[in-house]
Amino acid sequence: MAIDLSPFANSWPFLLKAVALTVFISAMSMLLGFVLGVVVGALRTYGGRFFDIVLGFYVDTMRSIPLLVILIWIYFAFPLVIGASVDVTSAAIVGLGLHLGAYMAETIRAGLTSVRRGQMAAALALGMSHTQAIRTIILPQALIRMLPSLGSLFVFAIKDSAIASVIAVPELLRQTQVVAGNTYRPFELYTAAMIVYFLLCFPVARGVDWIYRRVAHLGSS
Repeated sequence: MAIDLSPFANSWPFLLKAVALTVFISAMSMLLGFVLGVVVGALRTYGGRFFDIVLGFYVDTMRSIPLLVILIWIYFAFPLVIGASVDVTSAAIVGLGLHLGAYMAETIRAGLTSVRRGQMAAALALGMSHTQAIRTIILPQALIRMLPSLGSLFVFAIKDSAIASVIAVPELLRQTQVVAGNTYRPFELYTAAMIVYFLLCFPVARGVDWIYRRVAHLGSS
């Protein structure tokens, strides 16, 4: 089979925009998922039984429904509820963020509970509020312990962005499909897409691992 790289020469600006959108969607969904994870994880750990039950329902729901179904529902069904259309990029970020947030919440809850309870008691004895103790003492240690798991979730966020192609988000996979359909060169284009996803995910995974090796001792207690 002859390799033809001419599709890249003719379409690289088109595909580069798709890569940029993939990075944007991944970063925004990571941010949304991380914020949700911290809030939900902290409330489930320290907020009492009510928050544990209510937010546990959110976590179990998001983990039980396929991401593909969540994205399709947000883009096609949710507009019928609110009476307004939803931008595809916004739908992708919200869907990916909500889904990721459920897994983040469980990871963060596990990290918070891994810190010895005596540290919370000591912080309260020094006059700190629960919020201050969590923010300044418990959470920093927990985040360090959770870095390997969080790194994996960040990688999943980048890879899962490809699923947004089903609602016509013009990210990397979607635009690669368009170019492949026009040029009839699927081998070169889909191989290139795999390489780009690898180049996006590998530095994140290795970068988080590099940081963890250097700060792991700070999370010991």
